Amino acid sequence: MPAPRSPLSRRKVFGRLSLPERTYVADTLRTETVGGVLLLCAAVTALIWANIPALRHSYTTVSHLHFGPGALGLDLSVAHWAADGLLAVFFFVAGIELKRELVAGDLREPRAAVLPVVAALCGMAVPALVYTLTNLAGRGSTQGWAVPTATDIAFALAVLAVIGTALPSALRAFLLTLAVVDDLFAILIIAVFFTDRLDFAALGGAVAGLLVFWLLLRKGVRGWYVYVPLALVIWALMYNSGVHATIAGVAMGLMLRCTTREGEEHSPAERIEHQVRPLSAGLAVPLFALFSAGVSVTGGALGGVFTQPETLGVVLGLVVGKTIGIFGGTWLTARFTRASLSDDLAWADVFAVASLAGIGFTVSLLISELAFVGDDLLTGEVKAAVLTGSLIAAVCATVLLKVRNAKYRRLCEEEDRDEDLDGIPDIYEQDDPAYHLRMAGIHERKAAEHRRIAAERAAEARHGLQEVPGGAGEEGGRPA
Repeated sequence: MPAPRSPLSRRKVFGRLSLPERTYVADTLRTETVGGVLLLCAAVTALIWANIPALRHSYTTVSHLHFGPGALGLDLSVAHWAADGLLAVFFFVAGIELKRELVAGDLREPRAAVLPVVAALCGMAVPALVYTLTNLAGRGSTQGWAVPTATDIAFALAVLAVIGTALPSALRAFLLTLAVVDDLFAILIIAVFFTDRLDFAALGGAVAGLLVFWLLLRKGVRGWYVYVPLALVIWALMYNSGVHATIAGVAMGLMLRCTTREGEEHSPAERIEHQVRPLSAGLAVPLFALFSAGVSVTGGALGGVFTQPETLGVVLGLVVGKTIGIFGGTWLTARFTRASLSDDLAWADVFAVASLAGIGFTVSLLISELAFVGDDLLTGEVKAAVLTGSLIAAVCATVLLKVRNAKYRRLCEEEDRDEDLDGIPDIYEQDDPAYHLRMAGIHERKAAEHRRIAAERAAEARHGLQEVPGGAGEEGGRPA
C-alpha cells in the first residue's frame, strides 16, 4: 500500500504571493483601474454622442474624417487611426507586461505558468466554440468566432475596484496574468486569421526596422528621439504590409530588457512602461473606445442582440463560454497536477473571477471590426452584443463577489496586518526570528499595561467596598 501523500507536498492553487510580486501586482492594478474608469467614461460618452439625435451626425462625421499622408498609404479616418495607431501603444505595453511575466513574473516557472496559460487557452477556446455552435445552429456567420475570446483587463479591474476591493491578492494576480496571456493569444489570432493580403516588401522593411530597434537596445543606445521616429517607421511599414499594425507595438515591447544590471534600480522595460502606461491607459485606449463604442442603442437593436445568431453567439460566448472555459481550465489543471486550492478560498471564488473575465471590450471591439469588415450594419450589431455581454458578465460577477465579500475582507485584513509597524505585513515575517523578538517585546509591554490596569481596578473595587455604610451585608444600619 503506497504511503499517503503529505499535505505539505501538495502545491497550493492561489496561494499567497511573494511580497515583491504582491507589490508589483498592487501597483499595476492601481494604474489599470484608473485606466478602466477612463475607458468606461469614454464608452458612455460614445453611446450618448451616437444616440442623441442632435449629435448623432457629428459623431459619424468626426469618426469618418480622414487625414494623414496618402502617398504613404496612411490617409486614414479618425476611427481607423484610433484602432490601428493608438492601440499599437496599448499592445506595446501588453508586450512589456508579457515579457516581464516570462522573465521575472509567474510565467518564468513552468509549474506556476501552467495554470494561467491553460485557463486562458480554455477561456478562449470555449467562447469560440459556443459562438460557432450558436451560429451553426442558427445558420449565421461564423466569421466572428474570435470576438468573444478576449478579456478587457482594464474594464474588468475597474469593475473589481468598485465591487471587490478586498479580493485576495492571489486572485487579483491570477486575473492580471490571465489577461496578459489572453492578450498574447489575441495578438496571434489577429496576426494569423485577420491578415488578408501581404506586401512582402513592406513586411521586410518592418522586420528590418525591428532588427535595428533590437540592435540599438543591445548596444544600450538611449534617447526617445531615436526610438520614437524608428517606432513610427516600423508601425507604418507593418500597417502597409497587411499585418495588423498593432503587432509592431507588441514586437517592440517584447524586445525590451526586463532584468536589472549592476547599478540599475529599474530595468529599461520597467522605466519605459512607467512612462508609456499613462499614455496607453489615459489616452490611447479611451480614444479607441470613444470612436468604436458609439453604436445605435434602441429597443429593437437590443432585442436583436438575443435573436440574431451572430450577436447571440457573442453574448453567450462572453457570459457563458468565458466563465466555463476559465473555471473548467483551472479546475482541470488543479485536478491533474494534484494541486489543492488555498485553504482560505473556495471554488466559488474562482468561478466569480472567471465570470469577471467575461468582460470583453477593447480587443473584442477591434476583432469585431476586422471580422465583419465591409458590413457596417452587422459590425454595429456585434459591437452592441459585446457591450451587452460585458454588462451581463459584470452584473453576474458583482453578485457572486458580493456574496463572499465579508470573507474577502477578513482575508485582506489578515494579509495587511502589520503589528510591529515595520512596513512589512506580518504574514511575510513568520520565519524571521527578529520579527518574533519584536512581537515578544510588544506583547510584554501590552501584558504589563493590562496588569497595571487590572491592579488599579482591583484597588478601586476594594476601596469602594470599604466605604459602604454599615458594612457589607447590612440594610439601613441593621443586620440583614
